[in-house]
Amino acid sequence: MLADTVRTWVAGWAVSRRTPPPVERPWGYYIEVADNPAEVGRHVLPVAEESLVRDAAAAVAVPRTWMKMPAEPEEIGSWLTPGWVVAREETGHLMAIDLTVTEPRTPEGYAVAAEYVDGVVHVHVRDMAGRSAAQGQAAIIGEAAVMDRVVTDEAHRRRGLGSLVMRTLADQAVVRGAYAGVLGATDPGRALYEMLGWKKHSTIAECIYRP
Repeated sequence: MLADTVRTWVAGWAVSRRTPPPVERPWGYYIEVADNPAEVGRHVLPVAEESLVRDAAAAVAVPRTWMKMPAEPEEIGSWLTPGWVVAREETGHLMAIDLTVTEPRTPEGYAVAAEYVDGVVHVHVRDMAGRSAAQGQAAIIGEAAVMDRVVTDEAHRRRGLGSLVMRTLADQAVVRGAYAGVLGATDPGRALYEMLGWKKHSTIAECIYRP
């Protein structure tokens, strides 16, 4: 179910980002976010129902609080209380896949390394001079892996490093007992993930409290 996928994403994101554990609310979950000038916390709703969105929005009094839910941005605008803004430029995509081992080939001129620390797999790709070229991480949540912070340095793009990071994360996750992958994608990232077989389950509408 979509709500279960959202719950997995929330739990994995919190582990990946080392935030306090998500707190259950009547409408979903709240995650406190520290050391981020753009965000103090986020409410994530597993189900986008008007009554739940209104209750969550009305409970917020702190600026720079975000709210995210599986819905199209145009659906939720009329449900928001004063002070909330739909962040259309931040619209995301909730995606999932059945994980398999692929043993990817590392492009010539690069080296890849993986380490597992406190429930999170970290993958780093470096060039022959030891400079960072690409990286990503995945939180292992039971039988699921939540991919996060996958990025390739601009000088090293279009060389297959994003695919290398994603496939390596998947291999590492499978070794640790995960069989399902979940992630929240940006528009640019979605194309890469779809090429790797990931399927979109829902648009993620996002809004921010800016009174």
